Amino acid sequence: MDSGTSESIPGRVPLAVVVVGSDGLVTHWSSGARKLFGPGREEAVGSPAADLMPVYGALGDAEGCTAADSAEYGPADGLGAELDTIPLAPGYARAGRARSTGRPPGRLDVIWWAYPLAGPGPERLLMLAADAGALPVEESRRIAPAFAPHTDFPDATLLAGRLPDILPNMGPAACGRIAAQVLELGYPVLEISRHERIPVTHDWGTPRHAGRRSRVPAADAPATEVRAAGEPDLEHAAVRERLEFLNEVSKGIGTSLDLERTIREVTSAAVPRFTDFAGTHLRAAVLAGEGFPDGPPDVTTVWHRVSVEHNDEPGRWDDTVPVGEAIAFPEHTPFFQCMVTGEPVLIPRITEELGNRISERFEKRDLRPLINGRSMLVVPLKARHVVLGFMVLMRREGREPFDDMDRTTGAELAARAGLVLDNARMYTYQENVADTLQDSMLPQLTPRTAGCDTATRYLPGTRLGRVGGDWFDSIKLPGSRTALVVGDVMGHGLHSAAMMGQLRTAVQTMAALDLPPERLLRNLDDLAQRLGEHYLATCLYAVYDPIRSELRIANAGHIPPVLVRAADGRSELLQLPTGAPIGVGGVPFEAAAVPVAPGDRLVLCTDGLVEVRGQDIGAGLAALCESAAHPAASMDDACDTIIRALNNGDGRKDDVALLMARLNGIPAEHVAEWQLAPEPREAARARRLARERLAAWGLADAAPTMEVLVGELVGNAVRHARTRSVGLRLVRTDVLLCEVTDDDHTLPALSGSGLDEESGRGLRVVSAMAREWGASHTARGKTVWCEQALVHRPSRAAGR
Repeated sequence: MDSGTSESIPGRVPLAVVVVGSDGLVTHWSSGARKLFGPGREEAVGSPAADLMPVYGALGDAEGCTAADSAEYGPADGLGAELDTIPLAPGYARAGRARSTGRPPGRLDVIWWAYPLAGPGPERLLMLAADAGALPVEESRRIAPAFAPHTDFPDATLLAGRLPDILPNMGPAACGRIAAQVLELGYPVLEISRHERIPVTHDWGTPRHAGRRSRVPAADAPATEVRAAGEPDLEHAAVRERLEFLNEVSKGIGTSLDLERTIREVTSAAVPRFTDFAGTHLRAAVLAGEGFPDGPPDVTTVWHRVSVEHNDEPGRWDDTVPVGEAIAFPEHTPFFQCMVTGEPVLIPRITEELGNRISERFEKRDLRPLINGRSMLVVPLKARHVVLGFMVLMRREGREPFDDMDRTTGAELAARAGLVLDNARMYTYQENVADTLQDSMLPQLTPRTAGCDTATRYLPGTRLGRVGGDWFDSIKLPGSRTALVVGDVMGHGLHSAAMMGQLRTAVQTMAALDLPPERLLRNLDDLAQRLGEHYLATCLYAVYDPIRSELRIANAGHIPPVLVRAADGRSELLQLPTGAPIGVGGVPFEAAAVPVAPGDRLVLCTDGLVEVRGQDIGAGLAALCESAAHPAASMDDACDTIIRALNNGDGRKDDVALLMARLNGIPAEHVAEWQLAPEPREAARARRLARERLAAWGLADAAPTMEVLVGELVGNAVRHARTRSVGLRLVRTDVLLCEVTDDDHTLPALSGSGLDEESGRGLRVVSAMAREWGASHTARGKTVWCEQALVHRPSRAAGR
């Protein structure tokens, strides 16, 4: 210490603030701690506190902490060493003074305070330390750390309210809890000659000692002048006022990740305390929740005015600067200068000349009545050195104009607002990505297939990051059949959605091969194990045959479906063999055959609809059965009834996928089947049979096209058939379906045919004339099918 000084002890000193956990490891480390002890925050957090601070006897209150090695650091020199206070609450606050001699950053004379902490968090010890060598004092005086009730000092309430500010990067809950304990155990003070106590914080404090002005070493700046007690310090009060404003703004913005709400918070935070008018403009890419804006802005950059706040009379600004307007700002305006340079632009007063120059660059509007004579500050909203937007701040005449200190305050306000806006922008962008991914993977089901109507609902979960792994599907199969699928990948997030997309694609591919339900799930399980050990999902796969009026269902750990009988409206949970989830491996899957009647409804869903935390899933399944049996005018109404009954906001946070199918069946009189010999002459017979059947169905107009299709398919089949007969089936629904089966397992492929080639033309004819066509494997060979659209012509009676 400087023994020659005669100036008083300051009440503000640079403080190191360290929080230690119960395991003796540092959990918080301030910039002051870095300056005093050397290590940076990245190095310090998570390291043993005893290895970082040469503070003898300070760390014994934290469980697992031990005092520093006295041989290396040397014991306290008696100047206030180990000053135990009378405890004001359970636990003792301790203070002392120690010197280090052998460790970096070199020789230190350290004064410290240690507060034991209690509460739900990991914090167990708060350490405050100061460099005693930086404190000027007369040789006859001795400085020691001590404690005192904060009520011993003037402005006790303000003193207590400032205490949370010293805590480094800590949330308000933890700050408040720790500050309350510090006040309870005693406020940190500097004790001079055992009779005078001065409150100490890192940026604030007024000495009670009467004396002349003294030079105070601030935390991050050269010594500044502090007035003695009772003498006003206007500059310090102005700085403190701005710090209070910024602190309050920081607490008021960023309360959610909703971009629109964040914009409103940012704009309204400045009015009226800092400015009379605030207008926020954002780049179009930011507002749309797109990726990070590319490149610096220029005259072509479109900005959207997203929020305006002012304390003028209502409506004064609405017509001239309307919210929602998109505009590209001209050069040689303060707005363009701010967005290009990324620096604040201060105009102490907008003169008439400047107001005219700004206004003339905006077509069809006169800004002069609003801006002339006002003080203006334009501050950029930046994140990662990229300008996302800017704020226009204006003070009316009669109020102190913006000055350089306001420029710094406005820049700090904009910096904090920019980070909050960027967080909201990133969340919105990620949410859009997740929603786009989810939407791209969920099927757009056609409401009707042969003999089967479907209706679906999908509700994203209420968790943060709503994308999940639930899916449903309706797949058209040969033989007028329909595959109905519902699945649920365990977990949430993009990983689950990506896995869902892979499994859904695999199911569609294997369904096209016409695999039986149990074999399809077996193959899906094998695939999941090859993709990775974390691939787990439940799945229910059902195949509906409307001609045989039968369901074949296999289950892989999924909740059972509900079948609602059309005859009496009764609903039941189908009792199915339940296999293990997809990805477990080594578990067989079984299929069950369930006879159904025309008009029956099958309801498949994921567990997010019926499962509520803390409740038995049986209650949810019972509610599903009850709501599914409720009469409804349409399939969509039936789905809505189920959703309203079960998804009533009572704690369900999981995704919900719902698939309902009405099993209409196909009447026997709308199906015609024949067995043909594998001989070339059977093609002509097949054409004749098709023509006669269509005439009987009253579809003679469709016969010429169907004769050609039947002849080509049967001709190919008899050419490639081996021993068994060739099957021909015609099915009448909304379209005409023709299916030809044979015992050859080789699927036909459409290929180009040269002028001199004799084969390969049949499928080209089928492809040109049919609405759709395809081929799939069967247990005994293959099936080739095609569909012909029907033209419904009104009868003469109907037209009269």
